Amino acid sequence: MITIREYQKQDAAQAMEIWNEVVREGVAFPQLDELTEQEADDFFTSQSYTGVAVDNETGEVVGLYILHPNNVGRCGHIANTSYAVRSDKRGLHIGEQLVKDSLAMGARLGFRLMQFNAVVAANVHALHLYERLGFTRLGTIPQGFLMKDGHYEDIVLLYIEL
Repeated sequence: MITIREYQKQDAAQAMEIWNEVVREGVAFPQLDELTEQEADDFFTSQSYTGVAVDNETGEVVGLYILHPNNVGRCGHIANTSYAVRSDKRGLHIGEQLVKDSLAMGARLGFRLMQFNAVVAANVHALHLYERLGFTRLGTIPQGFLMKDGHYEDIVLLYIEL
């Protein structure tokens, strides 16, 4: 069983490993550089909220999300979120639990909408999940994401009211 709770400093090393794994894969996050443990802690604590998915049996962090404003000022009511699940735990619906938790947390924090700016079109599992949960596609930006192997993929923009 998985529990999702707020990130704590003692989660830094495990959360960093999950985040860096996605960065190394080069198919989802825009970041190029991996985080050190201190950078990870600073990054995760600087968000409006960071949630971690914890395996209740082992106590291990198996996934996480970061939630923050998508923009500032008059657009500050729109949230943005990124998700990461440890590669050996993918396919177990942890991502779905993280998305649902982030939607509830975004509403609790006063956000009115959530917008995803750059879901890689090749990430069909994520796109299907988001649409099943009620997200609306806004459009596609052709060749908006540079993949690790050097080719460009389209990115999809989505939103949902919270």
